Amino acid sequence: MITNYISLLESRTTTGRFDPGFSIDETCISEIIRLATCAPSAFNMQNWSFLAVHSPESKEMLMNLAYGQRQVKDAAVTIIVSGLTEAYVPLAEYLQPSVEAGILSENVQAAWVEMATASHKDNPQLQRDEAIRSASLVAMALTIAAREHGLDTGIVGGFDPDGISREFSLSSLELPVMLVTIGKAASGNWRQKIRRPVTEVLRFV
Repeated sequence: MITNYISLLESRTTTGRFDPGFSIDETCISEIIRLATCAPSAFNMQNWSFLAVHSPESKEMLMNLAYGQRQVKDAAVTIIVSGLTEAYVPLAEYLQPSVEAGILSENVQAAWVEMATASHKDNPQLQRDEAIRSASLVAMALTIAAREHGLDTGIVGGFDPDGISREFSLSSLELPVMLVTIGKAASGNWRQKIRRPVTEVLRFV
């Protein structure tokens, strides 16, 4: 299994050109999202949300809000990945299933809620940072889950966040962080581009 993930990471590429005739059903999309939510988050806040832009009309609107980037329209589905601020508020509820499953004790649940509330309440910068961290982690997990289903993905970071929030009726607590395009690659995509050597990016202390 580890070998499969190594191969996946070494062969993964950002797809910019998709086959517009390829489609994915809602069941497949839901399963990919389920797998993506296995990603880690602080205090298990799971402070993320997903909007699957699936219909032709919605993809057209999203493409316009992504400065005309064609892959948003041609992909079978584009996921708006958002991070949630104020995720400390429902944390006890989110942790309850783990308490009932015997993974966490009620004491740990209460302690995590207390710590998360103390650090996040009245701290909008930390809330925003945490939302971006969690959304980024879950977006990477999303690309891996999609690849395991034989699908190709791309990451789009250029878009109008205020326009997306307005046109797709995101709540005030949802911060759109990135778009993940999913579908079947068309011809003309690049292979994985060369990475900097580890000796340039890693230090030991």
